[in-house]
Amino acid sequence: MYQKFQATQIFTGTELLEDQLVLITKQNGTVEAIVGLEDAGDDIQSFEGVLSPGFINAHCHLELSHMKGMIPPETGLGEFVKQIVSLRNMDSELVQAAIAASEAEMLANGIVAVGDISNTTDTLAQKTKNNLGYYNFVEIYDLDPSLAAEKMNAGLAVQKAFTDSGLVASLIPHAPYSVTFALWKLLAEHFGTHTITMHNQETPAENEFFETKTGAFLSMYERTKISLDFFHATGLSSLQSVLPFFKNASTSILVHNSFTTAADINAVEKQMPNTFWCLCPNANQYIEKTMPPVELLQKHNATIIVGTDSLASNWSLNILDELKTIQKHNPSIPLAEMLTWATLNGAVALQMDKRLGSFEKDKQPGVVLIEGVNEFGALTAKASARRIV
Repeated sequence: MYQKFQATQIFTGTELLEDQLVLITKQNGTVEAIVGLEDAGDDIQSFEGVLSPGFINAHCHLELSHMKGMIPPETGLGEFVKQIVSLRNMDSELVQAAIAASEAEMLANGIVAVGDISNTTDTLAQKTKNNLGYYNFVEIYDLDPSLAAEKMNAGLAVQKAFTDSGLVASLIPHAPYSVTFALWKLLAEHFGTHTITMHNQETPAENEFFETKTGAFLSMYERTKISLDFFHATGLSSLQSVLPFFKNASTSILVHNSFTTAADINAVEKQMPNTFWCLCPNANQYIEKTMPPVELLQKHNATIIVGTDSLASNWSLNILDELKTIQKHNPSIPLAEMLTWATLNGAVALQMDKRLGSFEKDKQPGVVLIEGVNEFGALTAKASARRIV
C-alpha cells in the first residue's frame, strides 16, 4: 500500500518542483518516487502549499527546555551564560516534563532529527523513545587547566550512557573561550569520524579576549575566581586561535557565527573543508539582538545549516520560524536555498543523509507541509509547517 501526495510545489531537498507531480511513499513514509499526475493513479491527497522533507534542527539544547521565559531577552551573552548556570539545578520532574513537551513541539513543527547538546543525561530517557533522530553532542568545558582530565572523564561517562542506550554521541567543546588548551588537546584525541560542533563568535568580546586579553570576558572569568595567568592573547580571533585543535574533526559544525569575518571563513576553508555553518538567528536576536553574516557566508559558498538553540534563548523550537527571521533580514535568498539548509544540508552534517533530508527513493525523511508561501515564493508572517508523515 502506498500514500500519494500532491501539492502546489514539492521541495525535493535541493529544488522546488511545480504542481502536476505526485510524491509516492510506502505507508511507513519510505519514498518510492515522484511521478507525473497522469501516472500516479487514484487516492491522491492534495494540499495547498509546499511538501518538504522533514526539517533537521542542527543545534538545540533540549535539556534546557525548563528555562523557557526565565531569562529576559537581550541580556548579552555574559549575563545569559551566568543565568544558565544558576537555573540548571531544578526539580527533576519539571525538567523531564519540559523535555517531553519540547520534543513534542519539534515533532509537530516538522522536525525529524536534532543535533542536541547534552551536558548531562537528563534527556536520555526521552531520547530512547525514538520519536526523533538525535545526534548527541556531549559538551565539555573548563576554565581551569588543572581540571582538564577530570572534565574529560566526566564527559566520557555521559557519552557512554548515551552509546550504551544505542544513541550516537560525540565529545565536543563548548566554545573557544570556555575550553582551555589543555582540555582541547585531550578532546581532539576523541574526534575520530564523529561530527564535532562548537559555539562560535556570538559576541565581539569573544574575539577581543583572544586577540588582546581585554574586554567584557575578563569580568566573566573573575566571577569564577580562577586565575587567568595561564592564558596569553593569541593576536587572532577566537576561531582561528583554536583551529589547530578543531581541524582534527572529520566533520564540524560551527554554531551562531555572528561575528565571524571573511578571514575566519578563509581560514576554515583551508584547514577544515568539511565544515557546516549553523545559523540560529532567533537565538542571536534573543541574546544579543544581532544576526549572523548570512550574505558573507553565501559569498564564500559556505555550507549552511539551521538550528533553534534552546528555549532558554528562543521563543519556539521551530525551524520555519528561523527561516522567517533569515528571510526578514535577507529577503533576496530563494526559498529553495533556505529549505536546502534546513533539510539535506542538516542531514549531511549529522551524518543522517542516508535516511533523511531529501525525497530520494528508499529514504524515510518524513513529509512536511509548509503553508503560507506567497505568489513570489516567500514565506508570509503566518506561514506554518506541520508533519503529515
